[in-house]
Amino acid sequence: MWKDLEISVVRCDSEERKAKPDQDNLGFGTFFTDHMFLMKWNRENGWHDAEICPYRNFSMDPAAMVYHYGQAIFEGMKAYKSDEGQIYMFRPEDNIERMNTSALRMCMPRIPVEKILKAMKALVYLDRDWIPDGDGATLYLRPTMIAVEPALGVRPSEQYYFFIIMSPVGAYYAEGFNPTKIWVTDKYVRAVKGGVGHVKTAGNYAASIMAAQEANRAGYTQVLWLDACDRKYVEEVGTSNIFFRIGDELITPPLGGSILAGITRDSVIQLAGSWGINVVERRISITEVIAAIEDGSLREAFGSGTAAVISPIGELCYQEKKYVIAKGETGELSQRLFNELQAIQNGKQDDPFKWVVRVG
Repeated sequence: MWKDLEISVVRCDSEERKAKPDQDNLGFGTFFTDHMFLMKWNRENGWHDAEICPYRNFSMDPAAMVYHYGQAIFEGMKAYKSDEGQIYMFRPEDNIERMNTSALRMCMPRIPVEKILKAMKALVYLDRDWIPDGDGATLYLRPTMIAVEPALGVRPSEQYYFFIIMSPVGAYYAEGFNPTKIWVTDKYVRAVKGGVGHVKTAGNYAASIMAAQEANRAGYTQVLWLDACDRKYVEEVGTSNIFFRIGDELITPPLGGSILAGITRDSVIQLAGSWGINVVERRISITEVIAAIEDGSLREAFGSGTAAVISPIGELCYQEKKYVIAKGETGELSQRLFNELQAIQNGKQDDPFKWVVRVG
């Protein structure tokens, strides 16, 4: 597993290993595995000092540029364990490539895809005992890059850390695959074309927190963002891309510079298309969505993302009025997509798209 890896591997001593958490109370992002991956970059040496090492804190200068100018990008992906104990990852190369898209937009160095994939597989294999056994539970991976040069002045940093940490997470739907309630905001905006809405940078999430808090106080799970110019066209949900099944079409907003190119979004488009469903990427206004709810042509709506895979939507709240979608029930297509993607990710079903990467 570690030969030809070109990185050093330092394993935790047995007395340093953490106690495994209760698998019935994992939550999300609460516990972290014994090891992490770290490598460094500077202009003179490029990427160097790559290592798998015990999970540890960083010591960083208060002037580190990430604190002041926000050069921070990340990804999210999962490792899955099959019933036979085999470990799989779902489209990891696509996540790494997307991180390089983020890096270019944020004036940060790109990472070597093949080397990072090898390191990622080795890290997962080393901490494989942390992968939960419960149905729907997985090991979440968080690759991250931050600017660490100690300097003030708005410009790209000349020093970076790239690291991967991992967290065992419980099933997203601990109480069943139930529709969520979504709060539509026309007060706040997430991103504008020409900005950084299409990349996974930390500032996008910081900017979304206030709207998310208002939604939660109103009893809603997520925020649905509209476009920043007209505040009319649907863009994405806080942690997901969004799909509407209207009549015989499955509609999702097009990528155009303000929407994150979700890996699960692309998987849904390919999978639904392979079933003969007419998938359409086009602009859709919130008024069109509401009209389709009211005349019954909106058969179902759902979000797609790494955390939930598929998240059926049972209700929208727009301008203080509630709109129930398909009697608040999970749609047939939402359920089918969720089942199929989960089966592919867990190695329980054939993978005609070659999405799954075997670890070990």
